[in-house]
Amino acid sequence: MPPAPRPLLRLDAFVARSTAIHAGAGTSAALGNYVRVDLAAGGGVLLGGGRDVGASARVEGIARFLFDPFLQFRWAPYAGAGLSGRFDQGEDGRALLVTVLGVEGPPRGGWLRAAEVGIGGGVRLGVVLRRARPDRR
Repeated sequence: MPPAPRPLLRLDAFVARSTAIHAGAGTSAALGNYVRVDLAAGGGVLLGGGRDVGASARVEGIARFLFDPFLQFRWAPYAGAGLSGRFDQGEDGRALLVTVLGVEGPPRGGWLRAAEVGIGGGVRLGVVLRRARPDRR
């Protein structure tokens, strides 16, 4: 039986023609030993780009390939790709292809910490907390 999906929390900055900062939450599910699928939704503030400050939101699904799913190393890289829907105030929603590279740290207090950089609607910078499993990432 596959393990139950685990919660995740995110804080992301999107730097493009209009910059946005989002806080988000979601779930991470295992699709085998090496692949995880993260589903998340977030929202926040839209800054700059020659426009007034406004609201911004997104939903996304990203599949991640883990290079060290069994916690053999303290820090381990991962790579992922997926789809995102972005909704900025004053604009039509848009679908985006997303790619990310990240590094995930050791479990601490029952959570795994990660830092990500990627592209998809501009440059993406993020920090992520994912609920840890006892025996793997």
